[in-house]
Amino acid sequence: MNDRSDQLRSLRIERSSADDQGEDSGGGMPRWAMPAGIAIAALIVGGLGAWFLKPAPPAPAQAPAEASTSAATNASGSTASGSLVASGYVVARREATVASETTGRLIEVRVEEGQHVRRGEVIAVLSPTLARAEFASAQARAVAADANLSEAQRQLERTRTLRQQGFASEAALTGAQSAYDAAAATRNAAHADATSASARLGYFQIRAPFDGVVVDKAAQVGEMISPLSAGGGFTRTGICTIVDMSSLEIEVDVSESYIARVHEGQRVEATLDAYPDQTFPAHVIATIPSADRSRATVRVRIGFDHLDPRILPEMAISVRFLADDSAPH
Repeated sequence: MNDRSDQLRSLRIERSSADDQGEDSGGGMPRWAMPAGIAIAALIVGGLGAWFLKPAPPAPAQAPAEASTSAATNASGSTASGSLVASGYVVARREATVASETTGRLIEVRVEEGQHVRRGEVIAVLSPTLARAEFASAQARAVAADANLSEAQRQLERTRTLRQQGFASEAALTGAQSAYDAAAATRNAAHADATSASARLGYFQIRAPFDGVVVDKAAQVGEMISPLSAGGGFTRTGICTIVDMSSLEIEVDVSESYIARVHEGQRVEATLDAYPDQTFPAHVIATIPSADRSRATVRVRIGFDHLDPRILPEMAISVRFLADDSAPH
């Protein structure tokens, strides 16, 4: 019995021994594993936090772009030096498409594109055949009316003399006076018609309304010209377009954010896209008191100090507004 009890005691495993054996055999988690895992996790979390909290690197500096004009809008902004810049076009304040005041067929066109014309110069002639016939008829009616008036005047004077002598009645004198008044009215109307017909003859000679340069020739000899457009499209309403080159100026659209920096009389440097190495001195004429809500811009008119033959209508141009002490605050 004692031997059996000794054998049973020899088979029992002490708890402290089992723990030591587990550590050595790797069958369980070692005592140092948990603190080590916590330390590693703390390091990982700290590293991730530092990464996410790291401030973003500053964006590379970009030089503000100068204003550029497209077919739809004009932009404005500031250069690196702080000057306000904008883009626009050269425009003519005085430009006209010349048409006739009456309908007729062109028999002469005396201008070509690029030709200089003077005010009152005949630039085209319409066939005046019908107008001449009307004028001749009106003149004939005026001559007949003059003759009738002369006869009525003689009758009136004769009747007045007879009435004074007692050989004509008061009714006869009144009738002679009425006939004279009617003849005078007819004569005045006939002469007014003759004057109107003569003026219409002048409509067949089309003249330049002001000094300028022909930039477009729209009609040719043989075409019909009319002040009103014909539905069929076979009648021209204009003969040519004339531009007064002395009226050239600049129009630019300035952003509402910068319009406070623009004032009347402000000095401006203008540069044509066609001549980027040449600047033209200019000045602000006026700021149009109306904004474009779709583009948030305000139109500014700028005048050239001196006109140059290289400056042409519709040329693209950029301007730089110069700061000065006279700018309003």
